[in-house]
Amino acid sequence: MSTPGAFDVKHKSRALTDGPERAAARAYLHGIGYSAEDLAKPVVGVAHSWIETMPCNFNNRILAAKVKEGIRAAGGTPMELNTIAISDGITMGTAGMRASLVSRELIADSIELVASAHAFDAVVAISGCDKTIPGTVMALARLDVPSLMLYGGSIRPGWFKGQEVTILQVFEAVGAYAAGKITEAELHELEEVASPGAGACAGQFTANTMAMAFEVLGISPAGSAMVPAEDGRKLAVAVQVGELVMDVLRRGQRPSDIITKHGLENAIAGIAMSGGSTNGVLHLLAVAREMGVPLEIDEFDRISERTPLLCDLQPGGRYAATDLYEAGGVPLVLKRMLEAGVLHGDAATVTGRTIGEHAAEAQETDGQRVVLPLAEPLKATGGFAILRGNIAPDGCVVKLAGHERRAHTGPARVFDGEEAAMAAVLARQIEDGDVVVIRNEGPIGGPGMREMLAVTGALVGEGLGETVALITDGRFSGATHGFMAAHVAPEAVSGGPIAAITDGDQITIDVDSRRLDVALSDAQIAERVAAYTPARRADQHVDVAIQKYAKLVGSAAEGAVAR
Repeated sequence: MSTPGAFDVKHKSRALTDGPERAAARAYLHGIGYSAEDLAKPVVGVAHSWIETMPCNFNNRILAAKVKEGIRAAGGTPMELNTIAISDGITMGTAGMRASLVSRELIADSIELVASAHAFDAVVAISGCDKTIPGTVMALARLDVPSLMLYGGSIRPGWFKGQEVTILQVFEAVGAYAAGKITEAELHELEEVASPGAGACAGQFTANTMAMAFEVLGISPAGSAMVPAEDGRKLAVAVQVGELVMDVLRRGQRPSDIITKHGLENAIAGIAMSGGSTNGVLHLLAVAREMGVPLEIDEFDRISERTPLLCDLQPGGRYAATDLYEAGGVPLVLKRMLEAGVLHGDAATVTGRTIGEHAAEAQETDGQRVVLPLAEPLKATGGFAILRGNIAPDGCVVKLAGHERRAHTGPARVFDGEEAAMAAVLARQIEDGDVVVIRNEGPIGGPGMREMLAVTGALVGEGLGETVALITDGRFSGATHGFMAAHVAPEAVSGGPIAAITDGDQITIDVDSRRLDVALSDAQIAERVAAYTPARRADQHVDVAIQKYAKLVGSAAEGAVAR
């Protein structure tokens, strides 16, 4: 890292703004309001995903304005840019969900292209929904200029029949309605109140999982992530972030100083301790690859195995992200990580202080029960495990938070695609003990690796959450709970053994032995895989952007990164 005072704060933008030969470029910028004084200052990109298709990023423009205030006050010139976002929750269960993971790459590409082409000296990336969070950090890793990420914050819970509710209860209510447990009027009443404003999903689903992970990693400032989206304090945080990025620039601190092996290991432990989304595995692998840091899927298992599950957060627990904020936020989780000996306390953060210093200063609200004491873990080990076996020789991820099962053996119910599985669930054709197998939904086969929350939510809503299991080469939402294994690799269309499974085959999921197996010989698996042809679906048309992704994307076991 450069020493204070030695770093050229216009290290990039001089090439765009300085000298007689750059007169035309300056003329363009003068015409839209930038003065000569503005262009003599460092130029800081403010990237965000404001969009009117979802609540998750709906506050991004407001936050961007406040970030820009902070940048100007601290001696910089901000330039705002917009990129895209896809709502997982709104597209869930439709062909549009294929675009979700693809959008992560597009977000990273677009921020990288603009920031590089326009020679920004530093960048603040504002994120909201699931894929915007890793997408922005992937871009910062590629650019490796002084920068940080600000999470837009969580939505507050809704209120239904005297209880707090989140969007998870709506997905599960679809299954409850199909099972005749609630009326259509009750379903509509719930949907009207479950998502009452701007912000990302209220539980420890993928958005809040990744926001926590990146605060633990240090690329987001300590104490910033869990301030709710519509809390007035979020605006103050945004101004402070604008001021902070100028400090990061003057110090010459780059993402490569922060996104290190120790930083990534901290982030993994944070996800494990909080019972976070299995998507965290996919996204941290992707960020590591963008930064050139060696990280393998089995390392997630080793870290989770030594990390206690302490956060009683939805979907497996009782509390929402807003409750975590009131309890002490991510710094309180850092404090528990330090106490448990799973935090590399010397890891750097964008504040200029170590993550261990922030952990030591955490403030815990008296009587809070969101983050339990080290002596009272929900589970002795973390919220996920990595399994291998003859179905997943390259690995898969199983979520352990929110249920007690660690083993299940049962007959396969096989579906080529999510729609066929959902139809069977809603028709009440899944029975106790079954293992639902959804294949042809991987990064290539989907294409796009859709999440299965509609199916898993409906299973729970029908009352089958504790008696069936589900495996897929697709993904799960962070809101998924139950005994489920995702990211099965290799995927079916790449010759993965999941393609060999037929109805009635006995499947065993055994967490203690870290195995996911089907009762077939190697020869039987090879013969069936050779004969497998993915079924043609009714929604076979795939957008050109997604076709491009399918041709470039790698395995889920390596982060499903497009190259």
